[in-house]
Amino acid sequence: MSKVIKLFLGYISGYIFLALYLSAAAHGAGGDISGAVVKQPLNVSAIIMFLIFVLATLGITWWAASKTKTKDDFYAAGGGITPWQNGTAIAGDFMSAATFLGITGAIYGFGFDAMILAVGVMAAWPVILFLMAERLRNLGSYTFIDVVSYRLDKKPIRIISAIGSLSVVIFYLIAQMVGAGKLIQLLFGLDYVYAVILVSFLMICYVSFGGMLATTWVQLIKAVLLLIGGTFIAFMVMKSFNFNVEAILSSAADIHPKGVAILAPGLWLKDPIAIISIALTMMFGIMGLPHILMRLFTVKDAKDARKSVFVATTLMGYFYILIIIIGFGAVTFVMNNPDYHDAAGNILGGGNMVALHLTQYMGGDFMLGFMSAVAFATILAVVAGLTLAGAATIAHDLYSKTFKKGPVSSAEEIKISRIATFALGAIAVVLGIAFEHQNVAFVASMALAVAASVNFPILIMSLYWSNMPTKGAIAGGVVGLILSIGLIILGPGVWVSVLGNAEPIFPQVYPTVYSMPLAFIAIWVFSLLDKSPQAEKEKALFDEQLVRSETGIGISGASNH
Repeated sequence: MSKVIKLFLGYISGYIFLALYLSAAAHGAGGDISGAVVKQPLNVSAIIMFLIFVLATLGITWWAASKTKTKDDFYAAGGGITPWQNGTAIAGDFMSAATFLGITGAIYGFGFDAMILAVGVMAAWPVILFLMAERLRNLGSYTFIDVVSYRLDKKPIRIISAIGSLSVVIFYLIAQMVGAGKLIQLLFGLDYVYAVILVSFLMICYVSFGGMLATTWVQLIKAVLLLIGGTFIAFMVMKSFNFNVEAILSSAADIHPKGVAILAPGLWLKDPIAIISIALTMMFGIMGLPHILMRLFTVKDAKDARKSVFVATTLMGYFYILIIIIGFGAVTFVMNNPDYHDAAGNILGGGNMVALHLTQYMGGDFMLGFMSAVAFATILAVVAGLTLAGAATIAHDLYSKTFKKGPVSSAEEIKISRIATFALGAIAVVLGIAFEHQNVAFVASMALAVAASVNFPILIMSLYWSNMPTKGAIAGGVVGLILSIGLIILGPGVWVSVLGNAEPIFPQVYPTVYSMPLAFIAIWVFSLLDKSPQAEKEKALFDEQLVRSETGIGISGASNH
């Protein structure tokens, strides 16, 4: 065990060193498409391709509904998803509109620094592959909360874990809904409110009727389409420079106002604490996202879970290479083209439009319509996955396993899940409309900060530390939850940008550098202080959990599903 911990700490230290070297970007990860949006003329190609995608995915949902009969089908597609399907769907969760549009725009503006956005995501996956995937699949049934409650007092640990998970889901849903509304405003010429309602309606259809099977296939198709489109654009950029990467970078350095500085670190953040906090937020936040961890339960065994993570890592690595080529290529073709910026050099539609301007330059209106529809489809797919994770938390972890007295039938639990889906859809619409005029970067950062400060510490300690009783886990979860949300509210993202105060009380946008370590410290301190018989019993159950986590079969002989 000590070797594993040393390897883990060494890996983290190396990642943080790399983060400092890269001078991380201030945006963070996932879904934070924000800022003022200028309504554009109707994009007919995008509308047609969007309708084709919607009809195809609704057809998939109808097909999946016929195969979704039990809660095992609803939450985990009956464990019948293959590793390549699941891995592609997992990759699709990260090959999002924020990745394609946001990271490309960041590279266009800041060059080398912005690559931390890709590095942060990739750094999380080796840890998930080697330390988490197998144990999660062997110990859990449908959610990671099944895992953390394996040997602890079920009711309190499920409640605090569910609060953390639902906080992450709701904050991420807000960011995605606002992003969807703005994208439709920008690309399709439709009103924001109608866009948010449309996204919510489609999300409810995918989840309520098709469950995990439909959600997986929607995500998979979107990921494949995005890979095809990204490959085409990157290929055309490479072709323009005779497949010479050095020529792409040299041209970008010659044209960019910052010159060769875009090829070196230091254009973005220079505060080491802020950089470390961003790095920790991105890396450990991903390891605590409930809709990502939930996908490890959709395959038949731990071996397939590891294969899924390997496939996801491979596809994401390839996609981020495409993004780097597209970002630096855009400097040459978009910055040099007066059709894509105003007299002051500002990109029409904002920095998030860089990728789509380059798409139109390389592939014309048809390719622009295709990638616009795919960019919107990415949000639909991510929203569906988030909602399913939230519904599972409410119906399975809270209703069935915590508050309902007596056994709950599969049909009853699915019914509650569908009610929860409608409720989450309504919440997403209301909050999406309420946050229309706000910068949603702090919402996405809050989701990742909560995941890193609540879900991840409880999960990793339950998997690897035998001395953690229920009181230690609860203490860590409460400390992480209060600090992560509280410090973000007191920070510049909310206290200044939203509430209009002159100076933030807490100086950092991302609080994870404080909230996550303090959550771990709280777990450690309260675990050592708890000498109760119940605590000793829970600690003794770690050996049984270890057998189950490594073999898939517990001492009692029960399997997870």
